[in-house]
Amino acid sequence: MTTLPLSRRTVLAGAAFVGALTQVRQAAAEAKAVLTPAAVTDVSSLPRVKVQLVDPPFVHAHEQVATGGPKVVEFEMIIEEKKIKLDDSGAEVWASTFNGTVPGPLMVVHEGDYVELTLINPATNELMHNIDFHSSTGALGGGALTQVNPGEKAILRWKATKPGVFVYHCAPPGMVAWHVVSGMNGAIMVLPRDGLKGRDGEAVAYDKLYYVGEQDFYVPRDENGVWKTYASPGESYEDTLAVMRTLTPSHVVFNGAVGALTGDNAMKAKVGETVAFVHSQANRDTRPHLIGGHGDYVWATGKFNNPPERGLETWFIPGGTAGLMVYTFEQPGVYAYVNHNLIEAFELGAAAHVVVEGDWNDDLMMQVLAPAAV
Repeated sequence: MTTLPLSRRTVLAGAAFVGALTQVRQAAAEAKAVLTPAAVTDVSSLPRVKVQLVDPPFVHAHEQVATGGPKVVEFEMIIEEKKIKLDDSGAEVWASTFNGTVPGPLMVVHEGDYVELTLINPATNELMHNIDFHSSTGALGGGALTQVNPGEKAILRWKATKPGVFVYHCAPPGMVAWHVVSGMNGAIMVLPRDGLKGRDGEAVAYDKLYYVGEQDFYVPRDENGVWKTYASPGESYEDTLAVMRTLTPSHVVFNGAVGALTGDNAMKAKVGETVAFVHSQANRDTRPHLIGGHGDYVWATGKFNNPPERGLETWFIPGGTAGLMVYTFEQPGVYAYVNHNLIEAFELGAAAHVVVEGDWNDDLMMQVLAPAAV
């Protein structure tokens, strides 16, 4: 196991770090102590499906309506601590990531399936990590059973009993907030076995699915207002925590950086295509809005046992939640997909583009008179 030198400004807060490690050991011991009594389903006879995760905003291949019965769906995620560039002003952070991306990959299963995750923390990392699935039941969402130090791995299996989209994130005792705002979060979608349904029971299907992970970052500045940089995640801890306690992010971005989903990285669609957008925010409230479009079907809090709202202009996703919006594009052009706290969208970075191809429909909108002198 890699240890942090004491010379690093006593990062991870000396006593706090020791206290966190103590809590980790206690939680792990308590989890092991209670894991024996209940009957466990014999999953050995269930079919297994190994999924290759892909980087957001894209999503791995999956069925919208499940064929056959429950399965054991196998995922593997490698934790990577890496320096990432947030914008062109010199702002950068040491991110903690699942599979190297902010957010981590979107995982898709069906209600009744078993999620089996192999979580790997390479020896090259500096910190202990784990994973808390908001969609799972027990043991701090799996956090108490997946505390992996550098050079370790753990395998967690849990049954997907709650349909919806849910956040997952790293949650080490004593350092939860720092890991989450360092980028270590993602989402999982648990589809009903018979697919999504509207308020009247109608089938809701999509041609494409994109995953937008909104992230608030807290980058320290020096006495001259210049962004500070650090040699390791631990070295940045104390300064970053001070900025976090102001509750004022320096950046609010989609998919890890300003412009990560604009320009050449914009999401793509065609007129007539139905596109689903999963949107997560593991820490702060957000207000997604598609400029020039609407939420045809919106599960703002992401839980499919609740009927979707229809035709929304903006929807509210509470912090620590993932939501789903489904929209059929009717006009071509560049659509801005934003957090409609417009300060966060246009000043801090929470904006994306959807480039839609197709023929223009004058019946829906037309320019009757071009701008001209009065």
